[in-house]
Amino acid sequence: MKLIRGLINLHEQITPCVATIGNFDGVHLGHQAIVARVITTAQMLNIPSCVLLFEPHPKEFFMGDNCPARLTCFKQKYEHLESLGIDMLIVLQFNQALRQMEAVDFVNDIIIQRLKVKHLVVGDDFHFGHKRLGNFQLLEQMSGGQYTLEPTSSVLIDNLRVSSTQIRDALAQHQLDKAKRMLGRRFSMKGKVGYGQQLGQTIGFPTANVAVKRKKLPFTGVFLVHVSWRIEDQVFQSWGAANCGMRPTVNGKESRLEVHLLGVSENLYGIELAVDFYAAIRQERKFADISALKHQIEKDIKVAKRLIQQFESEK
Repeated sequence: MKLIRGLINLHEQITPCVATIGNFDGVHLGHQAIVARVITTAQMLNIPSCVLLFEPHPKEFFMGDNCPARLTCFKQKYEHLESLGIDMLIVLQFNQALRQMEAVDFVNDIIIQRLKVKHLVVGDDFHFGHKRLGNFQLLEQMSGGQYTLEPTSSVLIDNLRVSSTQIRDALAQHQLDKAKRMLGRRFSMKGKVGYGQQLGQTIGFPTANVAVKRKKLPFTGVFLVHVSWRIEDQVFQSWGAANCGMRPTVNGKESRLEVHLLGVSENLYGIELAVDFYAAIRQERKFADISALKHQIEKDIKVAKRLIQQFESEK
């Protein structure tokens, strides 16, 4: 998949394309349905398929630290879209200039002039441009025979519209199976292992401190997770117990993802871990002291080991 970052690198395309535009946070089943239509039409027309998305997420730009939690970091978005078969990914930096771009200018400059979009597929709630004044009706009015336009209907799961918001709500309530049904896969986070406070090592439960590159985590608590990583050409896997949150017992100042891998003692610093979330064990809470925390971790690991038996058939 070809990656183009920024307007400065978005020169006029020689070949027209079939495109869709959005944030694609989570690349959930609704997004996947849109992407499938893009790829099918591109193959029929024998031209490239394209996804145009914005980084950072516009809500991060407008809301700062008060923005909703991300479901996927950019690298995960890239990997999911590539696995679906998209030919070209264009990433526009969402900044003050893009925020102020009028919807008609966005259509003329980016969709028509630079991308030479032949066919555009958009979701039923798609809005764009300054003050979000651009919508399906405007795209229809401005097509002028230069591109065709295709709306897509919402995907429903359990009579609910699949959306990033619904998935965030499910995760916040520890409804991991509901999130899985809407994502089409287990919710996961990826990141490299860095150095923490080494507290887990001192109490007998070493943890991998995973850098998840998010302003905030989508949930807090202790979870059963399945972790995979690659060293050179070899893939390794392990079940584990993960703590997501502020670590109130040790007065933590920032949200962290820390994973205790069951039966693994290797040094994984600098290695990227893919952490898939399977079941909630408990909510995060503050304990009276480190001894009480250690006692609770022992209980958590026992619960994790019992839960593993329920999920082994998925592996």
